[in-house]
Amino acid sequence: MAKKISLWRQDSTRETVAMALREDLGGQDITSMLTVPPSLKARARLLARQAGVAAGLPLLELVYAGLDPKARVKLKVKEGRAFPEGAVLAEVEGLARSLLAGERVALNFLQRLCGIATLTRAYVDAVAFSRARILDTRKTTPGLRALEKYAVACGGGVNHRATLAEAVLIKDNHIQAAGGLMRAVALARQYTQGSLPIEVEAEDLRQVQEALDAQAEIILLDNMSPGLMKKAVELASGRAVTEASGGITLQTVADAARSGVDRISVGALTHSAPALDLSLEFAKA
Repeated sequence: MAKKISLWRQDSTRETVAMALREDLGGQDITSMLTVPPSLKARARLLARQAGVAAGLPLLELVYAGLDPKARVKLKVKEGRAFPEGAVLAEVEGLARSLLAGERVALNFLQRLCGIATLTRAYVDAVAFSRARILDTRKTTPGLRALEKYAVACGGGVNHRATLAEAVLIKDNHIQAAGGLMRAVALARQYTQGSLPIEVEAEDLRQVQEALDAQAEIILLDNMSPGLMKKAVELASGRAVTEASGGITLQTVADAARSGVDRISVGALTHSAPALDLSLEFAKA
């Protein structure tokens, strides 16, 4: 399983966590300040209220380090591992005020990321009989792309481009603006000189043939039926990587895989993944 280890050590991730804490605290947790003794210590367990796949658990360390440098976090489940309902995913010990102040931020991150990883695993399992790989898209929450794509990788998916600078993907609007598919590919190749693969969106078999004639490395089969995708794969005959995209659901992903495509990109992995039901249970240390 490919994933970006040490993601939480990156400055951008640290700032994301710090920003979330500032947003939630608003300066101070007034309820805990008024009701909880400042020196009281506590421990908490992160519990799974439903089965899922672990993603982002080390973020607990960043959340609580920003509130209590002496807080201790013990992770119980490895990233990318499936866990059953009722599993203890992590334990935290530290000042009770700090544990309470970080509870919502920690859960917001982990419920979101575990939800993405769990949904991704469902898609990956649904096409396990085939060679097709499940890819994410750029349909992510602004500011959380790195974390959400990390969660996709934890679920067994493959990260597509994270930024517009990472790959060439010529879509219908680019084709229209450039004056045609062949010209769009020629312009892109003139600049990249083979340094980046060129992917072209095709809506029908005519465009698939055009993309092949232009020697595009990847052809995105946009909103095609499984039958049409199968014909496109046969037409490509290994001359280009084929990618299914557009409206793919858990109910239809297996049909797309049966067409023989190499990749299936699914925006729902990040824009529609339900949060996994997790909770923090507190007790005095």
